[in-house]
Amino acid sequence: MSILEIKNLHATVETPEGTKEILKGVDLTIKAGETHAIMGPNGSGKSTLAYAIAGHPKYSITEGELTLDGENVLEMSIDERARAGLFLAMQYPVEVPGVTVSNFLRTAKTAIDGEAPALRTWVKDVKSAMGDLRMDPVFAERNVNEGFSGGEKKRHEILQMQLLNPGIAILDETDSGLDVDALRTVSEGVNRAKETTDVGIMLITHYTRILQYVTPDFVHVFVNGQIAEQGGPELAERLENEGYDRYLVGARS
Repeated sequence: MSILEIKNLHATVETPEGTKEILKGVDLTIKAGETHAIMGPNGSGKSTLAYAIAGHPKYSITEGELTLDGENVLEMSIDERARAGLFLAMQYPVEVPGVTVSNFLRTAKTAIDGEAPALRTWVKDVKSAMGDLRMDPVFAERNVNEGFSGGEKKRHEILQMQLLNPGIAILDETDSGLDVDALRTVSEGVNRAKETTDVGIMLITHYTRILQYVTPDFVHVFVNGQIAEQGGPELAERLENEGYDRYLVGARS
C-alpha cells in the first residue's frame, strides 16, 4: 500500500533571466488505489511538479518534504526513486536509438525487481500487455519510440506502467495528441493497471476528455505553482463549463 506525501514543496528552475520559482508550496497526498487529477492552465507548474518528484536535474527543490512510504525521496537518485516505486509517463517520450522495446522493458524490470524475469513468462506477459493496448507485436523489436507516432509513444508509456508495476504512477498529459480511439485505449490501460495492481495515480491534464474514461477520486486545480482548489469529479465538470479564468484573475490580483 504505497503512499506519496508532498508537504509545502517549493521548486525553482534556471532560466536565461535567472532563477525562477515554479512550485510555491504544494501539499498533496496520494495513496494506493487513488486517482488524483491535476488540472490547470498552461504554465501553472503541473509538469514541474511531475519532474521534481521524479528527480529531473533541471529543477531544484528549495523547501518542503517529499516522502514515499515514509522514505525521504529527496535523498534518492533518479534510479533509486524508480526502484522505490515511482513511475513517470512523460508528456513527450524520448527516443532511444539502438535499444529495442523488449530489451528496454526487461532491463527496467530487472533493475526494479533485482532479478531478471523468467524469459518464457516475460515474453508471454509482454505480448499479452501489448495485445491489451492494441500494439502490433513487431513494436517489441523496434527501437524505443524511434519512428513511433504520438499515440504509439503514449501506448508504450502505459505498457511500461503495466509491466513495471509501480506503487505511484505520474502521468504527465498522457492524453496529449491522442485521437479518440487512442485515448480510449490508453485510458483502458490506465484503468486496467489500477484494477490489477492498486497503483496510486497522479493524472496531469488540461482537459476533461480523459476523465470521461478515467474517473478521478480527487481533482486538484493547479494555479501559479499551488493548489488553488480541490474536490471530487464534479470539480472537473465545473472546469469544463467555466474554464480557469476565475482562478487566473485571482492569481493576478
